[in-house]
Order: sequence, then structure tokens, then C-alpha cells
Amino acid sequence: MPIFTDEPLKHGGWHGEQLKLSFANCGVEAVFISLLDCFFDLSSDLATSKSVNLPTFDSLPRAAFVRSIAGGTLQQITMRLNVLHALTLSGVKVYNEPRAIERTVDKAMTSFLLHHNGVSTPPTWVCESRQAAREITEKFKKKLIIKPLFGSQGTGVRLLETQKLPVPQELFVDGVFYLQEYIDSGAKPHDYRVFVINHQAIATMRRTGSTWLSNVAQGAYCETVDDLEIAELARVASRIMAIDYCGVDIIRDQSGKLYVLEVNSIPAWRGLQSVTSVNIADMLVADLLSKVV
Repeated sequence: MPIFTDEPLKHGGWHGEQLKLSFANCGVEAVFISLLDCFFDLSSDLATSKSVNLPTFDSLPRAAFVRSIAGGTLQQITMRLNVLHALTLSGVKVYNEPRAIERTVDKAMTSFLLHHNGVSTPPTWVCESRQAAREITEKFKKKLIIKPLFGSQGTGVRLLETQKLPVPQELFVDGVFYLQEYIDSGAKPHDYRVFVINHQAIATMRRTGSTWLSNVAQGAYCETVDDLEIAELARVASRIMAIDYCGVDIIRDQSGKLYVLEVNSIPAWRGLQSVTSVNIADMLVADLLSKVV
């Protein structure tokens, strides 16, 4: 079983090792592979050869687990996603599927699909024009957050507390302005991460930050919670995104209203695992293997 990761030389990191152990407990050997080492070979008759070459595999596997995709240029990222698409078209169960990854890695498309399907999300604007972004910040009389369109773990996320501040224009923005209303969750800023597998919420944690950011990677404090309303909203979001598994970020404002912030198709779960008795890797592996015909 290949596990696609951007750190194969480090044995897939903590998450990769957890998955490898869970696969081993099911009698399946897992091998760490980077997508940048995979390539197309279209030199022979399609009927007699495999057209997608994976290191260490003489034939295509029945399934593959996508743990992470290394960053790169637009062409490199397109190539790596094309490998996943080609594997899917060749009958390999790719977990998560590339279409789901594409929908969720792009925050703008995630927000659009959730909004289009009636799921409550914060007011959001996405544009390329810095002038348009400036006009939005001047007209909207509430705090706004600016985020990278592609990003994770809170990197590059900033709070615009006054409409008089210039709209940032640098590496994290990269020519696209994703602006979203800041949702005030109370005196101790917090949100929720729900881990969803096969459209079932298996574990939920509250993340309380020392600042307005609540990402675990930014030092947030984690504690397990049991909230059926949050779990149901996460389940609905996962179905809209048509995804095998995901981490859904949800926030509740001071009036009690819930909003979906993001749906993550390659979610980390080390923080969540530290506060739940559910073995997340075991459940991921069991779900994937149940879908392999």
C-alpha cells in the first residue's frame, strides 16, 4: 500500500508511522512514496503496460493513501494531482480522491460550495484586484481576516482590525485576496476541529488559542468535546465536498450560531489524537480497506 507523503525519507513523519502501524495490524505493508518521484510512461500499448510509474511497485496497487503533497510550482502541483487522477482512472482507490483534494485545498471553492449548498459560512470575498480588496475592507464595517488561498496550520493568516490599514500584498497573498469576516467566539477565542470519516464524525476537539488564532500548530490548547450540533454540521459539510475523510473547522459566535470555516482534505490529527481515545489511524485504514474491491 503506497502512502504518498512529502517526507518519505523521514518515514512519513508521525502521521505516516501511525498509518503504517495500522496497515501492518491489518496485514498490509505500507510504503512511503513522494508524488514527485512518480511519472507517466506512455511509451507502450496501454493494454499491456501500466502508464503510471510508482517507485518500488511493479504493478499498480489496489489503493493508495494520500497523506501529503509536496509544495511546488503550479506545473509541479498539477503534475502530482494528474498522477492521482490517472491512478483513479486506472482503477486505483485513491484516498482522498484528487477531485476532493482540489475542491478543499482551494479555500475559495470550499467556501463557494458550502455557501451554494446552504451551509452557514462567514461572509467571504475573493478577488484578484487589490483595489477591489481595498474597497471591500473600506465598506465592510467589521473585522476581516485575510488568508492565503492555499495554506494550512494558520500560516499567513492575518487579522485586519481597521479598514484604514493597507491590504497586504506579498508572498502569502500571491495575487489573490481571500477576505473573510472575523467571527468573535468570546473572551477566549476558540473553534472546533471535527474529524470526519465516511461522513461520520468520529472525534471533536475545542481549540483555544492564546491569541485570536486557534490552530494547534500555533500553540492552541486542545480538549475533547461532545456536541451533536457541531458533529452534524461537519457531517453535512463532508457530504457536500464528496470526500472520504476530512477535518472540518467550525466556529460558534457569541449568539450561538455555527459557521463552517474550512474543510481540510489532508488533515493532521496529532493534536486531536492526544485528547481522544479513538485510534484515528486505525479508523482511517479500516475505512480505506473497506472500500477496496
